[in-house]
Amino acid sequence: MVKVTITESAQEYLAELLKKQAVDGIGIRMFVSSPGTPQAETCIAYCRPGEEKEDDVLVEYSGFTAYFEQRSLPYLEEAKVDYAADRMGGQLTIRAPNSKMPKVSDDSPLEDKINYVLYNEINPGLAAHGGNVSLVELTEDNYAVLKFGGGCQGCSAVDLTLKEGVEKTLREKLPELAGVKDMTDHTDTSHAYY
Repeated sequence: MVKVTITESAQEYLAELLKKQAVDGIGIRMFVSSPGTPQAETCIAYCRPGEEKEDDVLVEYSGFTAYFEQRSLPYLEEAKVDYAADRMGGQLTIRAPNSKMPKVSDDSPLEDKINYVLYNEINPGLAAHGGNVSLVELTEDNYAVLKFGGGCQGCSAVDLTLKEGVEKTLREKLPELAGVKDMTDHTDTSHAYY
């Protein structure tokens, strides 16, 4: 089952766009390139008849057909495609919160749960300062070894961020986690926020 919302305005915009292609039976195909990685990108492409894949999931919308790549479905869960008209014409936006990491369940490995919290809850806040944090490894005794990058590397507030922000959030969400360790070289302050 496809759990993607394509708003009414986006459906109208896409149907109009497809009509302009003047190809009978043309639709759209939605997929995630490099799914489950920080480089993941959610894509919508034209799909001419015959370009769909055998295991694509087909959904009929008003005015067009959409094909969703089977292997991308977990990464497209809760995705939303919207269109907002403005003075310049308008903009189609795709929000796919699970493209870099699909939703996790209680049965998911601890490593996946850590990555999910980092990418969906912690990194959006760090991004305001040009920073990010990633999981390097999970030790046998359940310590998350993290690496800060961007504006966090060399930042004078990184210890506070690590203990009061990152570790606190991770341990609240994942009580089975013993703690966090930082393996970042903070002597390099060339991109530091503070």
